[in-house]
Amino acid sequence: MIRLKNADQIDGIRRSCHLLADMFNYVIPQVKEGMSTKELDDLCKHFMLDHGGRPAWYQENFPGAACISINNEVIHGVPSKKRIIKDGDIVSLDVGIELDGYISDSTHSVLVGNVAPEVRKLDEVTLQCLQAGIDACRNGNRIGDIAQAVYDIASKHGYGIVYDYCGHGVGLEVHEDPSIPNDPNYLCGNPRIQPGMVLAIEPMINLGTPEVVLDEKSGWTVLTADGKPSAHEEHTVAVFEDHTEILTALDY
Repeated sequence: MIRLKNADQIDGIRRSCHLLADMFNYVIPQVKEGMSTKELDDLCKHFMLDHGGRPAWYQENFPGAACISINNEVIHGVPSKKRIIKDGDIVSLDVGIELDGYISDSTHSVLVGNVAPEVRKLDEVTLQCLQAGIDACRNGNRIGDIAQAVYDIASKHGYGIVYDYCGHGVGLEVHEDPSIPNDPNYLCGNPRIQPGMVLAIEPMINLGTPEVVLDEKSGWTVLTADGKPSAHEEHTVAVFEDHTEILTALDY
């Protein structure tokens, strides 16, 4: 069931999203070669707690405040003292904050040092996919319009569009209806976009195959099946009658 949010609920979600944007503005400049993903996770966690929030992923029993995925890790990378960020890595930070019962969700892929040109382009195109998906997220359109917008850009470049995982409703829980695939061939229903929807739009785009596998050792981390890099970008948006607001914009 899709939960349409009222004005007060959107205000609460917006506050959580703005805190998440503040956290990214604080953390992203500190991502560097030589730090562990556990150190990065601690930065995220302490910022949340110091500002009255808590990690939303705790609701999902995830073993960290942030999902930190590097290179061929698509999503749900588990923070570790042993996982060290290296020059040339693409590091995807997927973070959610629970603030006064309201949930935010956003992802930014950070390019560290001398990133290969093909990986840099992959992330640029993934950002274009995200913006196209947001542009298609308008009152009166359908969820399939978001999927089509992402698909059209990523497929033009020959990239693998992850279909096993997708965007979703968000705000009162971490994962709500509807599901928002990045490939229109994998729609599960095609509801019309309405005012009051709060959605997490999140292209996950691979340099190679769209196929992914679960890392059995962690039980969480999703990897590209061919070992090639992946990029992940995400914003939480709220739909109004005459516009759509990017709640997690870094320059809100």
